[in-house]
Amino acid sequence: MFPVAGIQAERQDMADTRIVQFPENTVIIREGEVNDSIYKIIKGHAEVYVGFGTDNETLISIIGKQACFGEFGLLLNEPSICTVRAYSELYALRITEEDMGTFVMENNGNVIGIMRNMAKTMMVMRRQIEMLIKEIESGKKPDEKKLADARRAMRAYGMYRSIQEASAAITPHH
Repeated sequence: MFPVAGIQAERQDMADTRIVQFPENTVIIREGEVNDSIYKIIKGHAEVYVGFGTDNETLISIIGKQACFGEFGLLLNEPSICTVRAYSELYALRITEEDMGTFVMENNGNVIGIMRNMAKTMMVMRRQIEMLIKEIESGKKPDEKKLADARRAMRAYGMYRSIQEASAAITPHH
């Protein structure tokens, strides 16, 4: 972690926040692991994946300057639901719990973006769960890919065990 010439102006809003540099292809946040920071991209791009490094690896998006990521770990102390990897050399503000008050006051646009991203993620997960429940209730065996996607989302939110128990209670046993 070090200050970078030419990016100092970005730092004025967050005097106590450190600028971190990630070389291309560096995994910054790994799906299933808890991280303790939010990152705001100052320069460069990052790839966002689910199932990174598996047969089900899916690139969700490529994000760039001003985008934030890592909110689940810092705000909820929950494992990340995705992997974020530097697409190119990347510089980011690292925002810790101690920095949150200042960050919220000085970056309200980013805070609203983080809230929208979390809401969108919850809606996608809700739709996956609803589709899975409909398939279970219809008596059809759920599509394996949909089932794997729903399980991954539910595990990320710590809901898998309770949903699994609920579906066992409503699934007829032959």
